[in-house]
Amino acid sequence: MDKEIEIRILNIDKEKFIKNIIELGAKKDSESLQKRYVYDFNPVAPNKWIRLRTNDKKTTLTIKEILDKNAIDGTNELEIVVSDFEKTNLILKELGYKHRNYQENYREIYSFNGVEISIDTWPLIPTYVELEAKKEEDIKSLLELIDYEKENLTTLDVTSIYNDIYGIDIMSIKELKF
Repeated sequence: MDKEIEIRILNIDKEKFIKNIIELGAKKDSESLQKRYVYDFNPVAPNKWIRLRTNDKKTTLTIKEILDKNAIDGTNELEIVVSDFEKTNLILKELGYKHRNYQENYREIYSFNGVEISIDTWPLIPTYVELEAKKEEDIKSLLELIDYEKENLTTLDVTSIYNDIYGIDIMSIKELKF
């Protein structure tokens, strides 16, 4: 599995943040509604799950494993591109997997000096930013350039953000949609 190197900035002022990164030279790559099914392993493995996600241009099937939710590189990810969101869901169903959740979020993606900057809007919580790169140093360099509140910096995954920060048990919500 590959290590994900990412960090999030919670509670951003979206317009101000976008203006800031564009002034630095960030380029907008895409904007989309993301749809995903989340499946448990059988038997259930703590901190490990399967995600099928699409933005209607690219669909991926991913195994995610949280090793340390407090580390910038604390998540392992094994991902492949698949050709069809609904058919892949049917294949997983035929293999005995039933999705535990269906989730949607809006994502705007910008790029700057090797860092993918995703502005994520999810139902029920404030918009936040995810910074992801191949090298931790690239993220740290960008953090030195942008305006943000240090107390809003987190390595928590989406489920932990909902649960630990906002007190919402996302795992109990069968369909999380706008």
